[in-house]
Amino acid sequence: MSALIGFHAKLQRPVDTPKSAAWLFLALPTKASAQLPSRGPVAVTGTLNGRPFSATAEPDGQGGHWLKIESKHRRAAGAFGGPGLQVGDSIAVELAPVARGEEPEPDVPSDLQQALNSAAAKAREAWSDITPAARRDFIRWITSGKRAETRVKRIAAACDMLAKGKRRPCCFDRSGMYDKSIRPPGGC
Repeated sequence: MSALIGFHAKLQRPVDTPKSAAWLFLALPTKASAQLPSRGPVAVTGTLNGRPFSATAEPDGQGGHWLKIESKHRRAAGAFGGPGLQVGDSIAVELAPVARGEEPEPDVPSDLQQALNSAAAKAREAWSDITPAARRDFIRWITSGKRAETRVKRIAAACDMLAKGKRRPCCFDRSGMYDKSIRPPGGC
């Protein structure tokens, strides 16, 4: 593992999410985010209040990153329910980028998985052959469209690109800095 990046950040709830939502998030301080190897998504591992976790530091579209803090990690870190941290409280974070080749597999949306299952064999082979980061880029490109029609078109285009041997979606801004397609959730 790389050198640990340590900081404190406040837990936030996305504005459009009910208070019963299963997750919160935190924004990485500029100095901490600058130590990550990419302005795009970065798989990280580390601790939240001394408890182990792994996640993807998501780009905020402004050169920084934010972390989705799942309920299992909040419970382990004492950040949800009972005594412990609440929304707005500070949490101690130590993290480091995951070594290349050890990145976690992304969750594949069901509509994309269905399309891949019925796609040409070359597309399925290419999907299996690309890295988890490349799969994450395809998923992010597909899900970043605002309209359902765009998503459907991008799924078809992704299957076509994969069948033709393309390993990444063309011209996709992983950081969101130029096309503003990537945004962190708004805090409460």
